[in-house]
Amino acid sequence: MNKEIAIDGPAGAGKSTIAKKVAEKLGLIYVDTGAMFRGIALYMTEKGIEGSETGKIKGEINNIRLDIVYENGEQQIILNDENVSKLIRSPEISKAASEFAQVPEVRERLLLLQRELAAKRPVVMDGRDIGSKVLPDASVKIFLTADVRVRAERRCKELIEKGEKVNIEDIMSDIKSRDEQDMNRKVSPLIQASDAVLVDTSSLSIDEVVDTIIKIACDKNPDFI
Repeated sequence: MNKEIAIDGPAGAGKSTIAKKVAEKLGLIYVDTGAMFRGIALYMTEKGIEGSETGKIKGEINNIRLDIVYENGEQQIILNDENVSKLIRSPEISKAASEFAQVPEVRERLLLLQRELAAKRPVVMDGRDIGSKVLPDASVKIFLTADVRVRAERRCKELIEKGEKVNIEDIMSDIKSRDEQDMNRKVSPLIQASDAVLVDTSSLSIDEVVDTIIKIACDKNPDFI
């Protein structure tokens, strides 16, 4: 049985934070697929290309070199030889990433890269369609969710810690919009895989969610122990 953990869920459910900690505790490699999509969104945005301009996207997609490296244990996103790990975390790029993720050519390009990463070593991978599309044979599939207000509060806290001014109602509206977009896109919509375990993080601490997932993983595949 493979040692792949696929974690899916909507924006703000805590996927990246949780996946990273699960990977650390189990000694696996963490792959942040959302950051990879943001890398493409950043590139296209800087070129003045919008998510609806599929022709221009197709013309540029092969000019993108996107790598994942680790520095001092932290994942870094390298876009055409530039470290863009901080640049891709803005609300604007996060929203744009959801739009570009609807373009088939973008998803196909990243799908191949993500599968190549998983084929090389045991991974914990998070995103919107990991269990349903990218790693359909993963031994463990988790679908994280949380109340919209809880997700908005978490996002507000992150932005405030970065010194940014926020309005929770605006954040909630943005999250609802992204949920609608992710769940209804034609290409690889956000869905819970039929064999994924639902974990609601609304009232759980990060450590409680991590422990829950590790227990699920070890119950399904003793090799994780």
